[in-house]
Amino acid sequence: MFHRFIFFTFLLFAIAYSCKKAVNVINQENEPYVLDYGTTLAEPNLPGDNPLTKSKVQLGRMLFYEKSLSGNNSMACATCHKQGNAFSDVSQFSVGIDGLPGKRQAMAIVNMAWNSNGFFWDGRSFSLREQSLLPIQDVLEMHETLANAVSKLASKTIYTEQFNKAFGSVEITSEKISLALEAFMFTLVSGNSKYDKFLAGQATLTASEENGRKLFFTEYNPGFPNLSGADCAHCHSGSNFENDQFMNNGLDLEANITDLGYMDVTSNAADKGKFKVPSLRNIEVSFPYMHDGRFTTLEQVVGHYNSEIKTSSTVDQAVLNTQSTGLMLTAADRIDLVNFLKTLTDHGFLTDERFSNPF
Repeated sequence: MFHRFIFFTFLLFAIAYSCKKAVNVINQENEPYVLDYGTTLAEPNLPGDNPLTKSKVQLGRMLFYEKSLSGNNSMACATCHKQGNAFSDVSQFSVGIDGLPGKRQAMAIVNMAWNSNGFFWDGRSFSLREQSLLPIQDVLEMHETLANAVSKLASKTIYTEQFNKAFGSVEITSEKISLALEAFMFTLVSGNSKYDKFLAGQATLTASEENGRKLFFTEYNPGFPNLSGADCAHCHSGSNFENDQFMNNGLDLEANITDLGYMDVTSNAADKGKFKVPSLRNIEVSFPYMHDGRFTTLEQVVGHYNSEIKTSSTVDQAVLNTQSTGLMLTAADRIDLVNFLKTLTDHGFLTDERFSNPF
């Protein structure tokens, strides 16, 4: 009788230990992923229905670099969004698996957690998870069906295991793919540039960079040319250097606007030629510039705002106001402004192994 009691006691202990061990594994797989966003960025407002966990972020990272999400298994998200270029593409228009170019320049993927007005240049996706699936299906890009993508992933043990870790089930769905990709892209945080260190008292700007900083944040003032600035912060404001708006920045005359931009989404003529105002973080390495990649250098961008604004019905008034005199920047001012923009480069972000190819 005593031996039987000992046996059952041991059995109960073993079961309890096994359950405890299983719970510990589950908790470990769902360990929260804590965003490190430095000292200058505010705490992000992340969606409550997709909490960041280490296992989900790792899955999203794998999917971001997974070429089998494309029709011929040759292209991944990372093909057009390269880490060294702030997850953008140096080509004016990315070329898809069928050799066809896209219609707009591939935007940089940086600080998506602080984005609140839609994704893509025209804002046609209202959430990052929705955005993540569209390039897979786009005939000009990865040209694959979601059903085929799911089937290919389901045939690989590495993915059934990782989906199980991330979502508690080996079942793979397009929704889970989107949630994992969203989670990973939310972790692509850039907030440790030279300028961030300057604000924290850890770095000193050169004389040229400091003059560029003053020009960047000083408003245009045609009545007092010596006090007038480049007025960049009118559109590129806040800690992320963008204003969550869609704007026409005077690139084309009315008759030359062939890409309707935000108007394609809203069907409102007042939005003709308006595009998302991008963050200027890492702008030095995310060339070419504008929605159509028409400018290859920052010097050309500054030149556009200094003296090349075009008139159309939807140009932002603050931009249009500068047309008569231009920004009145000297050659030295233009150099200084570019030098300040380069202080927004976060070199650690561009090489962070947490964001690199996991394979």
